[in-house]
Amino acid sequence: MRALFYQPSCGIAGDMHIAALIELGVPEQHLREQLNKLMLSAEFQLTLNPAVKMGINGTHAKVTSEDQHDHRHHSTIVKLITAANFAPGIEQRALDIFQAIAEAEGKIHNVTPDKVHFHEVGAIDSIVDIVAAAICIEYLQPDIILCNAIEVGSGMVDCAHGRFPVPAPATQELLAQAPCTYGGTDGECTTPTGAAILGVSVDEFLPKGIFRPEKVGYGVGYKDFAIPNVLRVVLGEYKGEKKKEYQADTSAQPTGDGFSVEDLELHHYKIEANIDDMNPEAYEPLMDALFTAGAGDVYLTPIIMKKGRPAHCITALSHKDKVAAISDTLLNLSTTIGLRIAPFAKRVLSRELKQINTRYGSIQVKEVIQPNGQKRWKAEYSDVAHIAKAQKLNFQQVNSEIMLDIAASYDGTA
Repeated sequence: MRALFYQPSCGIAGDMHIAALIELGVPEQHLREQLNKLMLSAEFQLTLNPAVKMGINGTHAKVTSEDQHDHRHHSTIVKLITAANFAPGIEQRALDIFQAIAEAEGKIHNVTPDKVHFHEVGAIDSIVDIVAAAICIEYLQPDIILCNAIEVGSGMVDCAHGRFPVPAPATQELLAQAPCTYGGTDGECTTPTGAAILGVSVDEFLPKGIFRPEKVGYGVGYKDFAIPNVLRVVLGEYKGEKKKEYQADTSAQPTGDGFSVEDLELHHYKIEANIDDMNPEAYEPLMDALFTAGAGDVYLTPIIMKKGRPAHCITALSHKDKVAAISDTLLNLSTTIGLRIAPFAKRVLSRELKQINTRYGSIQVKEVIQPNGQKRWKAEYSDVAHIAKAQKLNFQQVNSEIMLDIAASYDGTA
């Protein structure tokens, strides 16, 4: 499996995360183009520069802004992200990270997540850090995200509500269930932003499988500790431990891309329910709520139940850590009184996001490699839809012309 492996031995902050993933191959131009979709693109500057910390070469990232408005409501940030017309994966990951922060702050201050006003993470630099994290991770498209124990630091830190011991309350809440180490630095080295990125994104902490590193990125921090203030993130191939609940068919032969059924792991779950007594108008808000709860995909299937009753089976696909939230949402917002939860394995083709120049400008294209080595590609729907809407053109016409331009680019004739 293609893996992104975080090694936060000196913690993690949003700017360090941006820098490390740029070093791993996320094109700077791609990141800037995507960030410019935010309605605050003129209000901030992202600078990236080479840097050295205690002999380790890496990259400094810094987001600066003249904005003095660091108190934004959760709903304001949700509207900002959804209005940017990002690709679905980017939008959902960014929303998930902010939702995690809202839930942590809500628990600390005893308010519901929708009532939370963000302080430090409501400032423009933190918003950019989080959206940039979603953009970069989605560009790299890892099959699994790994992480070692997270160093949080020691001492005291000044927050909007006062002076608190390290880790800050939000940081500790966001890292609930995650392995942490304490006291490795004299000061705060993991911020709430960094904690939220890891808390939402990581599939496996303290990985026990075999990891083959291929490319290393170092995000250099601005603080000086007794240990190098850098975040190391590595891209490579990972083979996890066999899961006891899955019995592999050892007679299966690998295909051309090296796939073997022995490599399958049950990281994913299907949550579904049969419903025959709900107003059809309620399905759309239910599906939206399931996506907000963390579902990777949601779909409806028409079915016929006993006694010939027409019904629908609603299905949500999820990582293990989102199963409880998704099943609660389905039980709370639908008429079903029960549901099914089943683990399953996925096989995903190797893919890469590319920027291709067309007559309408640069378009994001998803390229996949089939087991037989052949490539196929598809233009990102949201990019095409945005162009068609902005230029008041027919979507089908724009899509056809863009597909021709991309095909010519792949043929080497453009």
